[in-house]
Amino acid sequence: MKRLSGAMRNLPRDLRWWIADYIYAGWWQVRGALGRSAESYLEGSLRPIIVLPGIYESWYFMRPTIDRLHDAGHPVHVVSELSRNRRPVDAAADLVAAFIAERNLRDVVIVAHSKGGLIGKYVMAKLDPDSRIPHMVAISTPFSGSIYAQWMLLPSLRSFSPKNALTLTLSKELTVNERITSVFGLFDPHIPRGSELTGADNRVVETGGHFRILDDERVIDIVTAIAARPGRD
Repeated sequence: MKRLSGAMRNLPRDLRWWIADYIYAGWWQVRGALGRSAESYLEGSLRPIIVLPGIYESWYFMRPTIDRLHDAGHPVHVVSELSRNRRPVDAAADLVAAFIAERNLRDVVIVAHSKGGLIGKYVMAKLDPDSRIPHMVAISTPFSGSIYAQWMLLPSLRSFSPKNALTLTLSKELTVNERITSVFGLFDPHIPRGSELTGADNRVVETGGHFRILDDERVIDIVTAIAARPGRD
């Protein structure tokens, strides 16, 4: 897959997408306090799903996908210990790996957004000795970092720099990439270089934004199709 060139950018369109993106984010920040409990998604006879939201996000940001997966028959697990996902990637990955082991989950598909994809890849590469996770769908994940991160005031955001040690370490973990589907739009205001991952199944959706892509039917279709693939014996 070729990277999108700067010539393909459309500033008025991208600005509209950017505004819509933050409206979406604001809406789910408010709605997150009023919706269903995570426990209501645990029933289901199909393969288990673990959802990993991005930094400062609650799992409610991923509700459109979660609802579809659960309606299809998948039990969907939320790692509540992550809270708003402010821990370093490696520390958060430890929590996720412990969650999977304690519940003896197998044939798990991770569905992740943004930082959640980095956590998921860390778990797959370093903390999954029993091969419990055959696949991950990562949506708008900064696998190569974000050039904006170096100017952020908060250390939790600066950690997404392309020069960050953990980002560089994860980029060298190539063997799990073939088990990752990276989904991203034409324009992401947080990840200007995109989310393309070498060796992965990269899917570009003709939309823009970092958050509102989570409510795009084409993205949800990709996630549900991958979750429905035959599992391991």
